[in-house]
Amino acid sequence: MERLFQTIILLGVIQGFIVSGLLFFSVKKRRANRFLAVLIFLLSMASFCLSGEYHQWFGSPWLRFFSQLVPLIVAMPLGPLMYFYIQSFTDPEFKLTPQRRRHFWPVVIDLVSPVAAIIFVVGVLLGVLKNHPQPWIIFIDTYNVYSDIPRWISLATYTGLSVRFLAAYKRSNPPGAGLRWLQQLTWLFAGFSAIWLVYLVPYVIPRYTDVMLDKFDWYPVYVPVTILIYWLGIKGYIISYQELVTAKKTETILPESTTAPAVMLLKKAMEEDQLFLNAALTLQMVAQHTGLPSKTISAVLNQHLHKNFNEYVNGYRVNLFKEKLLQEEADQLTFTGMAYDCGFSSSATFQRVFKQLTGMSPSEFRKSALQT
Repeated sequence: MERLFQTIILLGVIQGFIVSGLLFFSVKKRRANRFLAVLIFLLSMASFCLSGEYHQWFGSPWLRFFSQLVPLIVAMPLGPLMYFYIQSFTDPEFKLTPQRRRHFWPVVIDLVSPVAAIIFVVGVLLGVLKNHPQPWIIFIDTYNVYSDIPRWISLATYTGLSVRFLAAYKRSNPPGAGLRWLQQLTWLFAGFSAIWLVYLVPYVIPRYTDVMLDKFDWYPVYVPVTILIYWLGIKGYIISYQELVTAKKTETILPESTTAPAVMLLKKAMEEDQLFLNAALTLQMVAQHTGLPSKTISAVLNQHLHKNFNEYVNGYRVNLFKEKLLQEEADQLTFTGMAYDCGFSSSATFQRVFKQLTGMSPSEFRKSALQT
């Protein structure tokens, strides 16, 4: 039976690496598929590490030494990757803003063990530390046991956030194959979190840690991980293709009775409520604010204003920047500071968008305007 489990996990590793590569370089739902690809890749890397132990791939002292210095198991980003995959799948204009990148900061929890190993090795080579690895090995082994607690908490938390996000999304959007797939994904991760918790509770109790490993090994956790890899890879790749085909088939020209009120609501949201000042503004946020389905907003912008969401929002930001630039107190402010005040999330994005919309840099525009 153990040999069967080991074969299943190994096959999952192979498929995970293949499918994650296909998804990462896929042109269909590019941003969403990259989140899913990295998610599958990290699950596959964890399974690869376990398979390496089973099949003695790290039998060589040098390979084992290398495996201690390189973080093969990186689990803290799994929850954020799932959460952002769901958001980017439902929102074509989703962006990984600086605020969202902060969700990945807890990855440092996964890096403590390899960093400790690197500190020991470098310290010994420099003569700062004695070549006495036993205390370091005990620390790393103990840390690896208890680091699973924040890993589980992270995954469970983001699974709950994903369920809540989809519940809100469902209220303002019609059901479809994509929504069903995302709901299945969250419930599958919820089931995996429950299985992991059942294993984790006795595992982190010192008197039962060795008992759990001797009796069950890691099969209760990694066989479900392998199922996740199989299902996420195959289903995720298929559904992204189906969504693209369906979108092309169902795209219709919206009637004037729909577009006129929608345009008015969007203008109010931007000109009166000034939603564009929020640097993290997304299509989904505008949909919730206006009560319009996100698909309707995208269709109105594309078909009648001939812009995508980012172009529409950035147009208001650039116009406000132009106004600020021509005010007397503008001499006392930097372009970057004014760009942030207008809703841009970074100086590089502002410079690129401004030149794209005006055909000149901010300094060139100001000089031209003053001359006029």
